[in-house]
Amino acid sequence: MTKSTDPFKAIANIVSDKNIITNDDQTPYLTEWRQRWPGKAAMIITPENTAQLSQIVKLCAAHKIPVTPQGGNTGLVGGQIPSGPELLVSMKKMRTIHEISPLDNCMIVDAGLTLLEAQEAAKEQNRLFPLSIGSEGSCQIGGILSTNAGGVNVLRYGNSRDLVLGLEAVLPNGEIWNGIKKLRKDNTGYDLKQLFIGGEGTLGIITKAALKLYPVPVQTQTIMAACPHPQAVIELLSLMQSGSGGQISSFEFMERLCIDLVLRHVPNSRDPFSDRFPVYALIELSAGDGDDLESTAQTLLASAMEKGLIADAVIAANDTQRKELWHLRHTISGSLNGEGIGVRNDVSVPTSVIPQFLAQGEQAVKKISPDARIAAFGHVGDGNVHYDIIPAQGAPKNALDDIRDDLENAVYDVIDRFDGSISAEHGIGTHKRTSMALRKSPTEMSLMRAIKKAIDPDGIMNPGKML
Repeated sequence: MTKSTDPFKAIANIVSDKNIITNDDQTPYLTEWRQRWPGKAAMIITPENTAQLSQIVKLCAAHKIPVTPQGGNTGLVGGQIPSGPELLVSMKKMRTIHEISPLDNCMIVDAGLTLLEAQEAAKEQNRLFPLSIGSEGSCQIGGILSTNAGGVNVLRYGNSRDLVLGLEAVLPNGEIWNGIKKLRKDNTGYDLKQLFIGGEGTLGIITKAALKLYPVPVQTQTIMAACPHPQAVIELLSLMQSGSGGQISSFEFMERLCIDLVLRHVPNSRDPFSDRFPVYALIELSAGDGDDLESTAQTLLASAMEKGLIADAVIAANDTQRKELWHLRHTISGSLNGEGIGVRNDVSVPTSVIPQFLAQGEQAVKKISPDARIAAFGHVGDGNVHYDIIPAQGAPKNALDDIRDDLENAVYDVIDRFDGSISAEHGIGTHKRTSMALRKSPTEMSLMRAIKKAIDPDGIMNPGKML
């Protein structure tokens, strides 16, 4: 065995054979669901605790072995996929729930716990962990924090970074930073946890998190409204926020094409309306005891109808109907795969200009590919639009491959006009690294590189991602 492979033998001794992924079992770890960034790793391990991971990273630091951390492998920009002779660290075995404190409205969990498991554990203590995304059954806490995932409840509860009280992380030199606290207020210097939230594993590996919890809503009203145009959706959001006194927890929108694709590709899907409409809003209100939420919802819908903001609406009468409405929203992204290899854009603009962005984005796309179709949907309450471009119906599945960069840059140019962001919640990873460098100011890029250099001077932590 050559000297260059000795460190991997030492790593094997630390984790033991049961925590090493070999041969054909590696494929799920080296393949992301869009199959755009094929992976390559010198070794794949599944450490069992923070102390063990610390030993491994110290060894990697000594031998300058690159390390790629991976959560549930649900990322959409390639940030979790290694591209060379790297050590891939899967966090899936670090899944302990250390504490749930209803009085502190806090839970402390390992990074490998799935989001759904965290939600269910909180619910058992009559508490809500409000982060909710389509992949919550498989994505892991460490991964969603590393990418600052948003989801459908950002409007009321904020992004991932708003839901964290403290973190533990293994640094690029192998040291353990213990920043686990249950404090809402701690004004003693830099807020170090925020470096790792949204850092995509480039500054260290999140191993544990103290997460905010909330009271479980006693009442919920789920509504799907059919609207005549995107501007009506924005005005409907404003009306319902004002009229409900802030009881809106989710406000999603989807264009008609999105509904059509779900009905075509996703079994057990049904259209809640008998007529077709240009755009839809999926709205959820929640409250505690003492509020007549049903009456509030009815009053607001009547006002919206009178103002011409909605043409029709359905209110879920029970949990089954609620799940059916959310099923339409959560399966949009997967249904797009059945239409070919698209150009996926996760972007954000100020909420008030979403209609203008949609109109100008379509003009820009059609100049390049007149037959391309646009499926726009997303979390309109926080300005986050999933702006996905797919081939014409019946066209070859790879019809957009040769113009992918042109289409993407055209959309980004429109985003720049509105002072928006080319990545709202999916991160930068491999996919948007070059675009971010071109569009951020030199000062911003210099600051980011300075932080990276200070914490990871040898550049071993998730190399090739973000910077």
